Amino acid sequence: MEVKAQHKYARISAQKARLVIDQVRGLPVDRALDVLTFSGKKAAKLIKKILESAICNAEHNQGADIDELKVSEAFVDEGATYKRWRARAKGRANRILKRTCHITVVVSDS
Repeated sequence: MEVKAQHKYARISAQKARLVIDQVRGLPVDRALDVLTFSGKKAAKLIKKILESAICNAEHNQGADIDELKVSEAFVDEGATYKRWRARAKGRANRILKRTCHITVVVSDS
């Protein structure tokens, strides 16, 4: 049985989030939560919240045993990019890209 949790349009770049998600892919959920708790990155907080949601979904909706669960899939896709303008000298402007991503975590008991 597989249970999925997603966070769409997370305000962090996909490149930064992938650094953290690669560390927890394939781990048992208790070990993955430990890794995320002691990571100092912003993405770790977001991914930990998504993983906890997936664990609760598995327990509540499917009646799964938490000790058996592991992170079977975890991936980050690019989301929409917000474009902003910053005023510069002599009437010019620079574009600021505020990147977003879609974070998906799948836990399974097999």
